[in-house]
Amino acid sequence: MTALSTDTPTQSTHSPAELREKKDRRRAITLLTPGLLWMSLFMVLPMCMVIYVSFWTQTTFAVESTLTTASWERFLSSSTYLSAIGTTLRVWAIVLAATVVVGYPVALFIGLFVRNKTLQTALLVACVIPFWTSFLIRVIAWRPMLGTEGAINVILMKLGIISEPLTFLLFSEFSVLVGMTQIYCVFMVGPITFMLGRIDPSVIEAARDLGASFGTIFRRIILPLSLPGVMVGSIFVSVMVLGELATAASLSGRKVNLLGNIIVSQVGSLKWAFAAVAGVVLTIIITAVIALALRIVDLRKEM
Repeated sequence: MTALSTDTPTQSTHSPAELREKKDRRRAITLLTPGLLWMSLFMVLPMCMVIYVSFWTQTTFAVESTLTTASWERFLSSSTYLSAIGTTLRVWAIVLAATVVVGYPVALFIGLFVRNKTLQTALLVACVIPFWTSFLIRVIAWRPMLGTEGAINVILMKLGIISEPLTFLLFSEFSVLVGMTQIYCVFMVGPITFMLGRIDPSVIEAARDLGASFGTIFRRIILPLSLPGVMVGSIFVSVMVLGELATAASLSGRKVNLLGNIIVSQVGSLKWAFAAVAGVVLTIIITAVIALALRIVDLRKEM
């Protein structure tokens, strides 16, 4: 008699939940692949190349692929380059503080006191109207305002507040700070307005009914709930200000030397290794600033 086979078809040992999890993981990998490829090709790979070039041997009129730390030693021992780092950090800190001081009240009014959605949208559009023109036009437009014969000096002299034109308004660090604050303030207003618009009005009404003053409500409710928006705006402003070069070149008369200007001048002089060193230093600073902001507020949890 032929022996009957007792083998049965092999069944999957995975539960439906595990199969669903594996399917979700494959879908996530599929969706992330294009972005990861893009970031690898156009961010990670170029950054690795910049780091590699920073160790090339720089001569007066050429650069060789022989690896050396001479460019780094020269950069870190030069008072000019170190001063540019200090100026960049100082300008960044002042502009960041100025955009918060100027932008937060505007965002508070739009996001909290204006409840009409149409009016909110109109006010936000009004904030971005300057971006309908060229960046350079918005920068150069400050020259006739801040010059010795500009609108501000003329008005102050006619009012009798000053007897002679103020010379520090233009071609100085002050003019750079004013220009950057005006240009990048909208990047602080938008995220803060978004977070303030998410606050439930009933929470504020309940606090008011319990006798809390506006100062207490702002300190205990509004400010903590809007802090993620402040951090997002700070990241936007920081990245753009730290990499700035056009505003400083146009409004300071080449008197304010930022890291961005160092990179441009070195590239123009065909000193690729020095430019790469400045680029790596700038990238490290930006990364540290973003990391610090993310440590202050956990955006993944707050947003």
